[in-house]
Order: sequence, then C-alpha cells, then structure tokens
Amino acid sequence: MRETREELEELQALLDASLSRSSSHLRSIISTESTLTAEQLTGVLTGMCTLALSTVTAKGEPRISGVDGHFLHGKWHFGTARGAVKARHLAARPAVSAAHMRGEDLGVFTHGTVEILNPRHGEPAADWPDLLAYLKDFYGDDSFDWDEEVVYYRLHPHWMSVYASDIAKLIEAPRP
Repeated sequence: MRETREELEELQALLDASLSRSSSHLRSIISTESTLTAEQLTGVLTGMCTLALSTVTAKGEPRISGVDGHFLHGKWHFGTARGAVKARHLAARPAVSAAHMRGEDLGVFTHGTVEILNPRHGEPAADWPDLLAYLKDFYGDDSFDWDEEVVYYRLHPHWMSVYASDIAKLIEAPRP
C-alpha cells in the first residue's frame, strides 16, 4: 500500500459519496456489506490490473479498450502509445470511464477526468519521476523509450464504486 492516511481518507470520502449519490438499483446491489473500504481496496488493487477504459470520439461515440492499470495513491494510472487513437481522444476530451473486474468477485467502476503525467512538450507532473521509477521497476527499464513511445495518465475520479461478492475471501486470497 502506497497511500498516505490523507489519501485513504480522500478515497473513502469519494467511495461513500459515490454510493450515496447512486441510483436505488445500484444501491440494491452495492451495499456496505458488499463493498470495500478504501484501505481494503488499496490492499486488493496491487500490481497491474487490467482496465476496460472508455473514451469518446469527436462525434461523441464511445470507444472502449484495455489498458494496464496501476492503482497508486488512491487513483488509477495507465499508459498507452503516444500515437494510439485513445491518446488522441484523451488529449481532446479527457473524460473517461474505467472498469476493473475479476469475474463476479470484484468490480471497481470509476468515472472522472485524466491528467497527462509526461507530456511530450511540456512539464511532467511533479511525481512523474517516482511513478516512472515504479513503472520501470514493474515493466523493465528498457521495455520502452519512456520519453517518446508512451504517455501516462492519472485518472482523477469524481465517482467510484466497488462491488465485492465475498469481502473476506477477496482480502485473504492471494491475487490471481
């Protein structure tokens, strides 16, 4: 877990507010008995988690694709090739939705906007060196030309909900 106490409190407030603003249908599925706390969630979302990421075209049409998601400091981080269609979508329209699901055991659903962490011709995010060190450690230092080939994003959520079918099993079980 890399989150500070403040980051955990911010994430918990987001999870609570999101659930309270949800429809009665969603609240009939996700309740306090079938969700995770911020601390539990950060303990479960370790390493790389495949995300289904939805972007929007210039015509307003949704597009979905898969990305490697890393849940760090209470937020999703993901990358793609600088020339990818989704990179063009995100540059023009930074609103996204993301879902991480593990069968029927876990679902993490997030809506928000993205921040580019390593713009090609701009100042990188203040924490980019630390994130880059994490990514190089995870993928290998020479996996990419980290300056030219890949662009990384941080998803700033305005809504996030979590469904867990069996909290005890999910928390105690080693990650697949």
